[in-house]
Amino acid sequence: MNDNIEQKENTIALEVHQLSVSYDKNPVLWDISLQVPTGKLVGIIGPNGAGKSTLLKASLGLIKPISGKIDFFGLPLKQIRQRVAYVPQRETVDWDFPITVEDLVLMGRYGKLGLFRWPRQADIAAANHYMEMVGISQFAKRQISQLSGGQQQRAFLARALLQEADIYFMDEPFTGIDLATESVIVNMLKKLIQQGKTVFVVHHDLNTVESYFDWAILINMRLVACGPLDEVFTPDTLNATYGKSFALFGEALKLSQSKTIGLKSE
Repeated sequence: MNDNIEQKENTIALEVHQLSVSYDKNPVLWDISLQVPTGKLVGIIGPNGAGKSTLLKASLGLIKPISGKIDFFGLPLKQIRQRVAYVPQRETVDWDFPITVEDLVLMGRYGKLGLFRWPRQADIAAANHYMEMVGISQFAKRQISQLSGGQQQRAFLARALLQEADIYFMDEPFTGIDLATESVIVNMLKKLIQQGKTVFVVHHDLNTVESYFDWAILINMRLVACGPLDEVFTPDTLNATYGKSFALFGEALKLSQSKTIGLKSE
């Protein structure tokens, strides 16, 4: 039995079985089943209201599904919660809360410290290391509301990195940030994959999917496709995911690519 669990842990990071979620009796996700191996940078793709963020929140136990089962490395979340980190959408955060950047980042260690235990010097040193890694160490003592959108997102990334988890969930981390911050985040995510971590990112920009991710989950209330990017990120699956609106995405994609080619040739 232990050998089977160990073998599964080496291969499957996330397994979702027949997951259904509703809000006020309105279905948001319906009968979702999928598996994602370890060491993948996964884009969760779909139109607005498709249930992308809901999939993350159900996986994290933040909302209760009406049915289904979710396992990490073959185990329920409650057994490995400290091995799973989460970066929420920026707009869901109370940025007026009186807390410094350093305090926010140190929250990444609270799961390991337990209640009523102060961060050790080693924890503070690790927080400073990750703040420097994402380029916000100079803002450590600044209140979080005084940061720009990109700096706020970097602070949450540093908090997740400090948790030193095995699985990372990120809900629209590229929304409302500058290009420099987006580049920092993408590079950091790819480093996590090189370390054998698994990262799930709710993502909207179809233009960057192929350069950012190696695996994709396409959903629109139901699962459309889940697998390696070169197999599932196709015109057929995008059309099934976005419906008639995909034609508009296709035109925008062509325009964006032609402009990129033009810039490169100049």
